[in-house]
Amino acid sequence: MIEATAVQANGRITPEDAGIWLDAHVDTLRKNVDFAHGQNTNIAIQLAHAGRKASCVAPWLSAGATATEEVNGWPDDVVGPSDEPFNENMPTPRSMSIQEINQLKKDFVKAANRAVTAGFDVIELHFAHGYLVSSFLTPSVNKRTDQYGGNFENRTRLALELVEEVRAVIPETMPLFVRISATDWLDTNPEYTGESWTVDEAAKLAILFAERGVDVIDVSSGGNHPQQKVQGGPGYQAKFAKHIKKVVGDKMLVSSVGSIKTGTLAEEIISGKDDGVKLDLIAAGRMFQKNPGLVWAWADDLDVEIQLAHQIGWGFGGRATKKQDHVKMSIP
Repeated sequence: MIEATAVQANGRITPEDAGIWLDAHVDTLRKNVDFAHGQNTNIAIQLAHAGRKASCVAPWLSAGATATEEVNGWPDDVVGPSDEPFNENMPTPRSMSIQEINQLKKDFVKAANRAVTAGFDVIELHFAHGYLVSSFLTPSVNKRTDQYGGNFENRTRLALELVEEVRAVIPETMPLFVRISATDWLDTNPEYTGESWTVDEAAKLAILFAERGVDVIDVSSGGNHPQQKVQGGPGYQAKFAKHIKKVVGDKMLVSSVGSIKTGTLAEEIISGKDDGVKLDLIAAGRMFQKNPGLVWAWADDLDVEIQLAHQIGWGFGGRATKKQDHVKMSIP
């Protein structure tokens, strides 16, 4: 899956982030698609807007520091549901006008069309981690008093409108994923006394997504508020995905992500070994960055055979024992 790819120029997290707000981006993105397809692999793209977390420097330079105009940032053109910054070191957003919200919806649709033109197999809408749509969902950030703020119906309005409009323009057969944060991790902080986004609201939203044609909900958590108290550990977000799965049932597929580092743990989460609640799939990111051969490693964890190219597989138990066996392997 291609990284979070901005649908507007001011929707990048950092100045170096990928974008899909111009038709000119299609040819470059198509190179990634063609490479993946050349390896007999499907490829997805995340469509995103960073919201009040935009115009930051690369995270390996500084955690949550503003990218100024001198380093190609846009600190005076950062937007959010309200005008509160994520923290004192990050840009202060302006509260989006209705006109800006309407333009955002149009730009998500244009980005989806470009993704289809580029040949992507799957589109994922990134509504998690405190980025724009995620921050609209939670009362801990969204302080609006119009139709996009206040109660659950209003706070989820933008997310649902985006799903409806994107689903309407992409092929019926094209899977549509949505990534969400299932909780703000504020109910675990006794010092926080305000309202927050919870897994119960996330499950309620998941049902609405399913009714609008979302195929997979990709369940992550956190990122909306600096006072979050994340309770980490191996597979620490699986409990949220399983809560949602119990609510949506067969209406949609549910994926878990986060600190799933072994094939054994992945299988335990999917199979419901510990709690009886099965999931449909898991997502892995950093583990693939660490080991591009992760599928093979996880297959070894589970003692599962996988198909390998003959030129590689013969060295791992696939050596021909007779000349005629070798000949048969070589004939198409």
